[in-house]
Amino acid sequence: MKRLIRWLLILTVVTGTAVAGYGPASAYFKKRNQTQWRFSQVVVGDITSVVNATGKAQPVRKITIGSFVSGPIDTSVPMVGFNEEVTKGQLLAKIDTRIYMANLKRDEASLESRKADQRRAAAQLMQAKRDLDRAMKLRQEDKSFIAQAEMDKFYFTVLSLEAQEALAVASVSVADSQLAFSQAQLEYCEIRAPEAGIIISRKIEPGTMLAASFQTPELFVIAPIFRERVDLLASVDESEIGLIRKAHLQQLPVSFTVDAHTDELFIGKIEEVRMDATSTQNVVTYPVIVSSSNPELKILPGMTASISFEVDSRKQVMKIPNSALRFFPNSKQVRHVDRPLVEGTVEATDEEGKAVQSERTLSAQERAELRRKRNTRHVWIVEGDLLRAVPVETGLSDSQHTEMVKGELKVGDKLVIGLQAAGSGR
Repeated sequence: MKRLIRWLLILTVVTGTAVAGYGPASAYFKKRNQTQWRFSQVVVGDITSVVNATGKAQPVRKITIGSFVSGPIDTSVPMVGFNEEVTKGQLLAKIDTRIYMANLKRDEASLESRKADQRRAAAQLMQAKRDLDRAMKLRQEDKSFIAQAEMDKFYFTVLSLEAQEALAVASVSVADSQLAFSQAQLEYCEIRAPEAGIIISRKIEPGTMLAASFQTPELFVIAPIFRERVDLLASVDESEIGLIRKAHLQQLPVSFTVDAHTDELFIGKIEEVRMDATSTQNVVTYPVIVSSSNPELKILPGMTASISFEVDSRKQVMKIPNSALRFFPNSKQVRHVDRPLVEGTVEATDEEGKAVQSERTLSAQERAELRRKRNTRHVWIVEGDLLRAVPVETGLSDSQHTEMVKGELKVGDKLVIGLQAAGSGR
């Protein structure tokens, strides 16, 4: 009997201990197996929306310098090199002048010869006029002194010599113009910079033979005002060009980086939005010109720039993390009333409860209205053991946050952004 009582007492103690420990153990295992979420908070701050694009750096203008005359490059004159900064009128290279100097001296002698012919014709004309005057005086005294035939000879001799003098004057003009041509050719032997700038390309070497008979050879390419301004030629998609044009009108800043200086941010502005569209595989893009100063010549022609156009901004607004907007839970993890949102069984409706049709069947006005209403999104918060959907109306977005225009969230609310990795937070 005593043994039975002893076993009953032991069984009672064990049962009580098991019953007493069941609750904490059950709560422990339930907490251990509970879904562990990662959270991010609703914050207040500034938000700036940008449009990203890539572009190529290029000079504002490129001046191609050629040669009007032919001949070998004079090796005795120093030639400018690559990347050299030149001033307006500076000598860049010189063509051998021996042939053109000889032509100049020949034309100078020819001009002197023509001037001498002109003086001789003038002297002969003067003598013929005096002979005519004397003959006319003698004939006035007595017509029998000189016959009419002789008078005609004097008269027509004067006319002939006047024509010869006019021909000599014209010959002088021809010789003078030929001399000016030879002088110009001699001056063209000196290749000079038409404007101040930087030599970005040199296409000749000392001693090169130039032949300018049929096509002007290119010698140098100068980039004027390259320190004051460099342009970026960006291609912007047609879906974003409207935002770029608004930013241009508002004179919003543009920032960009280049691979050569990864840790430096450059600032520019939109100079022009061109209408010269380009279509590549049904993708339409428009060229946009962005200008920036380049005092240290860090931006070189041909560099690829990663450009961010600021298109809009907001100050001190409520911001939702983009990761919370991208989060999409499993239907078993949400409340029963919110499961149609994740199961895809909710039919899109408008404000009057009418089902929204496919965009292909809508008019342009209805399609535009539908797109404006697509800013309504859902984020998720923890409610008990499940998640609850919270509708919000979004606005501007940047790389990390999106503006909350309308919604029941408050600053500091924790939004679910995903599951914790295995073993974390335990």
